Amino acid sequence: MQASDTIRVWDPLVRVFHWGTVALFATTYLIEEPMIVHAWAGYGILALLAMRLVWGFVGTRHARFSDFVRPPSQVFAYLRDALAGRSQRHIGHNPAGGAMALLLMALLLAIGFTGLVVYGVDKASGPLAGLLAGSPEWVEDVFEELHELLANFTLLCVFAHVAGVIFSSRQHGENLVRSMLNGRKRGGQGGQ
Repeated sequence: MQASDTIRVWDPLVRVFHWGTVALFATTYLIEEPMIVHAWAGYGILALLAMRLVWGFVGTRHARFSDFVRPPSQVFAYLRDALAGRSQRHIGHNPAGGAMALLLMALLLAIGFTGLVVYGVDKASGPLAGLLAGSPEWVEDVFEELHELLANFTLLCVFAHVAGVIFSSRQHGENLVRSMLNGRKRGGQGGQ
């Protein structure tokens, strides 16, 4: 496929968000000590999320939430059609991919918030430290458990996301990983 056969879909900011989040989530998941590395990687994810949330309203066409947020009925219809081998190809996110993107962003925000609470109570550090000073020990215990549970569930969702990317790539004959690296996808031919 030549560059003239492709169209630009994913702008640089979307790609930096995607791959930066991949790297930082892997860092936070695998490195708990030293805590400073874990914490700063978490701050990095929150910064990327803030950038992506703004870009979801003012960014390029396929970066905007209005381009890929669909009601549950459309997501389930797309999944049904995909499993039957008749799903429509989409230039941007397909309805299932859009739903997964939203779920992952929400989970990362929740992980970030619970991490800030744990960091504030346990280490008396971070932006919530002053607010949480003198909190009972159970606060740290509850938020630490929730933080870990959310991180593990997010990892499960990441595996589901990767499986969906592989499935969709095969079904529509395109390399979606490459398109998230170079920003380009095959044009025309039934894409929305």
